[in-house]
Amino acid sequence: MDRARIMAVYRIGFALLAIAAIVYQAIALAQDGSFFPTRFFAYFTIQSNLIAIVVFLVGATRIRGERTRGWELVRGAALLYMTVTLVVYNTLLAGTDVDTAVSWVNDVVHKLFPIVLIADWLIDPPATRLAFRDTLVWLAYPLVWVGLTLVRGAIDGWYPYPFLDPANGGYGTVAVYVAGILVFGVVLCAIIGAIGNALGTRRSAAASASA
Repeated sequence: MDRARIMAVYRIGFALLAIAAIVYQAIALAQDGSFFPTRFFAYFTIQSNLIAIVVFLVGATRIRGERTRGWELVRGAALLYMTVTLVVYNTLLAGTDVDTAVSWVNDVVHKLFPIVLIADWLIDPPATRLAFRDTLVWLAYPLVWVGLTLVRGAIDGWYPYPFLDPANGGYGTVAVYVAGILVFGVVLCAIIGAIGNALGTRRSAAASASA
């Protein structure tokens, strides 16, 4: 089995595992009478995993296709969101009820799948250079998500994560957390882009040398 086929297989395999985890958790919540779709799918964790699933499934089908700059930016965005999920959960939310109470589900969506996304970027770096200013567009989605989440919370009183709830210290505390995560996101954009560019250049040089 060649490298491209192996990559396609593991992308499909991990995407299916993440789908199974999300579906299993939804069913478990439904059986307990606590599954509320508009809340479950409002979690950044669930949304970022769904984005990563789509990217992996599409990436598996176009493993031998053209590597456009737009597609590499989409891959980078998925990686950013999943890395934020990995770090924020394990630093701010470990032990918090975020509707992923099933142990193996929690491990998949908050740890395993994000790490797989990181490994995928290292194994298969972008084929085109990504400028830092271009990677900043990745932050648009999480910023919109935060804005909509705060508006929704002000209306119905529900917030997916404690650090976004103004009841825990007021809007000033929320602003500090959001600003901190935003700065972390900017740093991640720079790191993801730089690593991708460096590894992509090295791969291109190796390919040229062996041609």
